[in-house]
Amino acid sequence: MSSYATEQGHWYDEDGNPAYTIVGKNGKERPTTLRDARKLNLVPSYSMIARCAAQPGLDAWKQDQTILAVLTLPRVEGESEQDYIARIKEDAKATAAKAAERGTQIHAWIEQGFRGDMEPQGVPYFKSALATIEKDCGDCEWHTEKSFATKRYGGKVDLHNDEYLIDIKTTEKDLATIKTWDEHAMQLSAYDYGMPHGSKLLTGYRQCGILYVHVRTAESRLIWLSEEELQRGLECFMALIDYWYAKNKMKEVG
Repeated sequence: MSSYATEQGHWYDEDGNPAYTIVGKNGKERPTTLRDARKLNLVPSYSMIARCAAQPGLDAWKQDQTILAVLTLPRVEGESEQDYIARIKEDAKATAAKAAERGTQIHAWIEQGFRGDMEPQGVPYFKSALATIEKDCGDCEWHTEKSFATKRYGGKVDLHNDEYLIDIKTTEKDLATIKTWDEHAMQLSAYDYGMPHGSKLLTGYRQCGILYVHVRTAESRLIWLSEEELQRGLECFMALIDYWYAKNKMKEVG
């Protein structure tokens, strides 16, 4: 992987506006790099910082895709081991890209539903998500896809209000046995810490949870994290921030 590729990621300006791309000297739009961020006083996204730590849930899923590729791709006669391995990796990468694209689409459908602009294909996903959320939270007003920035990082929150903060994730796993991981506690706590709090929550955490939405059935399940889990997640994330800034020779904004 080139150094250019590793520098790409999501960045935010001091007002919390996404700065994912910039216009280069040639007048063409391109992904924002670490060098650009240093010049423009941008802050990295939560996800860029989180990649410094192991993500066992994601890693296990990637391993599953590679194993499935091996099981479904027979070796071609005369094919070298190196070429076979490269083909397996490419197939697994393509599968992951399709899954990410599908997940992004489902996210968009649910977001559109909360904004009152629904596509027919997305109705089952939105109705399921809404019913699951309202079962625990009641009839609330929600803000969708709100971006934010602190002096050290930024992000974009799927759903939130003064009392609740929810991140939406798609899955093909059994919802009855699915669980959350340490990285989910880090993400939710980092988002809650970075987002402005309303008058109801001057201190402490919003109630934070992961809404799992099944890709094929559109069924959903909401898992709340405890305040203890969130506190531990925030401590872990703050340690990662120090590491990320030292590693990348960045100074916090302001």
